[in-house]
Amino acid sequence: MAGRPPVSERRLVAVLPLLLLLAVTAAAGERRGLARVEGPPARHRHAYAAMMYMGTPRDYEFYVAVRVMMRSLTRVRADADRVLIASSDVPRDWVRAMTEEDGMRVVIVENLRNPYESNLGGINRRFKLTLNKLYAWTLVDYERVVMIDSDNIFLQNTDELFQCGQFCAVFINPCYFHTGLFVLQPSMDVFKGMLHDLEVGRENSDGADQGFLVGCYPDLLDKPMFHPPENGTKLNGTYRLPLGYQMDASYYYLKLHWHVPCGPNSVITFPSAPWFKPWYWWSWPILPLGLSWHKQRWDDLGYAAEMPVILMEVLMYIVIIAVTRLARPGMTKLCYNRRPEKQNALVQWLIKMAVIVAMVAAYSIPFFVIPRTVHPIMGWSIYLFGALALSVVVINAFLLPPLDVLTTWLAIVGMLFVMAFPWYHDGIVRVLAIFGYAFCSAPFLWASLVRMMDSVQTMLERDPLFPRLGEPAQEIEFSKLY
Repeated sequence: MAGRPPVSERRLVAVLPLLLLLAVTAAAGERRGLARVEGPPARHRHAYAAMMYMGTPRDYEFYVAVRVMMRSLTRVRADADRVLIASSDVPRDWVRAMTEEDGMRVVIVENLRNPYESNLGGINRRFKLTLNKLYAWTLVDYERVVMIDSDNIFLQNTDELFQCGQFCAVFINPCYFHTGLFVLQPSMDVFKGMLHDLEVGRENSDGADQGFLVGCYPDLLDKPMFHPPENGTKLNGTYRLPLGYQMDASYYYLKLHWHVPCGPNSVITFPSAPWFKPWYWWSWPILPLGLSWHKQRWDDLGYAAEMPVILMEVLMYIVIIAVTRLARPGMTKLCYNRRPEKQNALVQWLIKMAVIVAMVAAYSIPFFVIPRTVHPIMGWSIYLFGALALSVVVINAFLLPPLDVLTTWLAIVGMLFVMAFPWYHDGIVRVLAIFGYAFCSAPFLWASLVRMMDSVQTMLERDPLFPRLGEPAQEIEFSKLY
């Protein structure tokens, strides 16, 4: 018995394997979705949940969109918690802003591996991590959760959705339900079953969350329509939701107002092309609903993050106009001899192409340097000012007639007024008016282009004021024709 360790040490040695097993199990559980939670504790039985992950060129846009949408739930007096399922690489300052300023509960998770990634091609690769939506089933602190995408606009309170069953979704497509909004009952057993389906490779029609969930609930189309019980009780089973809970924004533009007779007109979604989300500044007046989204952002968040960039751009354009007007450069005049016998047809063609490229650049560059999520009025104002500043550079660099260069600028201003005209009866009349304006504007744009090319040709054929660089100066005799 002399070399035998004390009883306390023997007990510690016996307990160590159990503690190690518990630690490994806890770590595995966290990797499988039992991650840490930041923000206030659960205060309601129900929650609206959204998702955010990193790795796309539009991460900041979705960050702003999530904040605006979650705050809009407060505006419609939603009686539920607001939860964000965020991947672990979401910036810490974003998480802090959403928890402290917006009052969200942020659940930090590890990205779920997408076994269907090879099925995603091109632009659809941005959906690689949308399977993180499955973490909504781990929110077991709540009886019901409404999972929503960040490109939704809430028109009125939708808390009656918490009375729906274990899974409910809207069919905006005749054959497949839409996962931009769905109701679920959290369950770790369901979540583990879905993880197993990912491992065995359940059929997925699109490689993202929607195709996977359609495979999990293939018979939803045959289920009854959801109608909230008047006594407030919760239903069991799966149900189809009325279209009014996920109104495709494209339907709006037929009548330019909402009136869906089957169910409430509660939520608008934007599942269209990615360049026409409501938060882009160019979305209005091209898509009038964008102004509603920006009104919510203006009221709730403001535009402090974008203001330094906006002020810098305005200052830059002012400097460009001032320097251009003072310097008045004539690049083609300094670099080429205008005598026809010394002119090369290729050189003339290159100069004309340079004029066209410069014109395109003058109207394109301002579009791409403006922060995408600024207010439409601000964005269009800065775009027009920037296009005007760069057009002045083109006018003075190639000695072009100002009115011809600015014809495109005036046409864009006119198009904005036509699109923003508020008294169209329906979307068809609006589209016809836009096409009519474009048809009437085309001859003026073509005529301005022809006059600019004639102006360049005339400039190239004049007697020289300066020789071509590298050539000896020519003596110019006085002529009464000049």
